[in-house]
Amino acid sequence: MRNGLGDRHLDPEASCPRADWAARTLHHQVCRHRRRARARVSRVGLFGGSFNPPHLGHLICAQEAGEQLQLDRVVLVPLHTPTHRDLPGDPGPAARLALCEAAVNGNSLLDVSAIEVERSGDSFTIDTLRSWREMNPDDELTLILGHDAASGFGSWREPAEVLDHCRLAVVSREGESEQSVAEQIRAEFERAEIVTVTMPRVDISSSAIRERIGNGLPARYFVAPAVDALIESEGWYR
Repeated sequence: MRNGLGDRHLDPEASCPRADWAARTLHHQVCRHRRRARARVSRVGLFGGSFNPPHLGHLICAQEAGEQLQLDRVVLVPLHTPTHRDLPGDPGPAARLALCEAAVNGNSLLDVSAIEVERSGDSFTIDTLRSWREMNPDDELTLILGHDAASGFGSWREPAEVLDHCRLAVVSREGESEQSVAEQIRAEFERAEIVTVTMPRVDISSSAIRERIGNGLPARYFVAPAVDALIESEGWYR
């Protein structure tokens, strides 16, 4: 994955082609990512996903991970293209990036990175980690994973190298235990550093939100107000 830094001496706000809304949004987010890449932040949680769209469950998960693990910031990393599956009703990577920005606006703990959206093609975690290390070698990285992602960790691209770059934080909903998932990973990768994040049970899904919007129902109270407003103004998921 390209790190997108370009020439460090160039003005990060220098003009870029802005033919449409998506191009303008991506220009803004990439430049923002370039500026932040230079700042040292020691304890960073990376929370990847399609965020199609980002909802309150995502935000609660990110907030709980940041607080429970005492992270300096938790960074939402929307992917460009998922591997081995399609994104139903996808408004596009730049749109999902903008929705993530709207979702975290005003929260000093949460942030968003364009590191995967900037790169076209399939999104692999190892590529993101390599690029992040190049830009921020001093960061202590924690990769935040849901149950499904953690269960399939052994089938990822270069899982052993992933563990060279970060520890894993497996999210457990209240009333559930992720100990078996952690044991499964440790059985295959003895040096894996794994912690658990407990979050309240929030039965909200992106697919249900897309279905609601497609049926003419509001997404209000399922997503952050700014996300709801952006979806409404742009007509996404209808």
